Amino acid sequence: MSVLPAQGKQFEAEVPVAIIGGGACGLVAALTLADAGIAPLVLERDALPSGSTGLSSGMIPACGTPQQRAIGVEDSVEMLVHDIQAKAKGQADPAIAHAVATASGPTVEWLVDRHGVELTLVGGFLYPGFSALRMHAPPSRQGADLMAGLLRAAEAAEIDIMTNATVTDLFANDDGRVVGLALERPDGSREEIGCRALILACNGYGGNRSMVAEHIPEMISAEYFGHPGNQGEAVTWGSALGAAAKHMTAYQGHGSVATPHGILITWAVMMNGGIQVNTLGQRFSNEHRGYSEQAVDVLGQPDQTAWAILDERLLTLGHEFEEFNLAEASGAVRHGADIEELAKIIDVPVETLRQTLAKTAACANGETTDTFGRDFTTQPALKAPYYAIKVTGALFHTQGGLEIDAQARVLRPDGSALPNVYAGGGAACGVSGSKVWGYLSGNGLLTAVNLGRIAGQTAADLIAAKT
Repeated sequence: MSVLPAQGKQFEAEVPVAIIGGGACGLVAALTLADAGIAPLVLERDALPSGSTGLSSGMIPACGTPQQRAIGVEDSVEMLVHDIQAKAKGQADPAIAHAVATASGPTVEWLVDRHGVELTLVGGFLYPGFSALRMHAPPSRQGADLMAGLLRAAEAAEIDIMTNATVTDLFANDDGRVVGLALERPDGSREEIGCRALILACNGYGGNRSMVAEHIPEMISAEYFGHPGNQGEAVTWGSALGAAAKHMTAYQGHGSVATPHGILITWAVMMNGGIQVNTLGQRFSNEHRGYSEQAVDVLGQPDQTAWAILDERLLTLGHEFEEFNLAEASGAVRHGADIEELAKIIDVPVETLRQTLAKTAACANGETTDTFGRDFTTQPALKAPYYAIKVTGALFHTQGGLEIDAQARVLRPDGSALPNVYAGGGAACGVSGSKVWGYLSGNGLLTAVNLGRIAGQTAADLIAAKT
């Protein structure tokens, strides 16, 4: 992956805007350009666009939406920005946080009304750090269905998506202006295409083990639950163009991936009363801090695993999520009629498990407080029969990346912008601060969708100004 000199370069074909990456960020940017009367070209390395979006739960945080208003949910840009900064300990770029929060409601409304993407408000519980119900997702709560909706919209808009196309090189002038790119096909053939603007929507570096070892070594042994194509090309190209990178140590983890099944277990069951115990039958953290940092806590346990403990009420809640049903069908969910049977099935000391459940029940009843600081009083105590799922911590995607401004323009270290290069999603520095603890639920799709929208608008303005 390199940036080559553009001097004297001629291209047989040219597009107004090239978009590298066909996930949520790239497709939203493409739809935005198409609405502006500009025909973009989306370049996707896979045979079918999916990316990290397809592996997610498809949940997009947004404020001020019709879905919220319909059930009387009060939310605002200021509330969303506050929640982002509270989780990131004030480390998120204020301009970027405000830009994505401001765009979030109108973007969800635009996707639903203009492009027919089905998004409903996820109700019943608040994700960690949220002050209002604001997750919008397909009814299945699956990223694959979000991708399917976006692809249907792209097809209806007659957007060109070139699949099996791995971009290898960019061609740029001395001032950092990208004028074209080179791509490889699976058969090894090479094509070169000119462009007047470039949007980097190719996610982060989670699939690049050397970069993971360099920037987030605590996750080098973790299961990678992201797309293997996330190799960090955006940062590599950006650096070669003279751009700055920021918060490369930030990432989203998840502390609830069923093992060995490799299926995500919704954190809704933790937020509604579930707990995690290690192989000793002990709790080891406040499960309500967030599922991202819980990945590190789970990986710190014996065998790098934990057991998610649920009851009948939480099993019913889990059934609202297709991935949970898949995990159950795969045999991930164990059943114990009482504490003794549960302890035997999951091979933990029965007396320790009994004490753990008794302590959490006392916390739920307000008789004592939790050692780890969790408030148990908002949900009923767990009761027999019990269910358990063996889980591990996983790396989902990185949150550091190219530094951008509120228009999604890629910036140099001195704060000036590259002439025609934009970035969003995992290719850009997100709003999660510098560490795993800064990830607010949904930050990945928050920045993917809304920075894709903003990048598309900015690129459209550039093309229109030169027409």
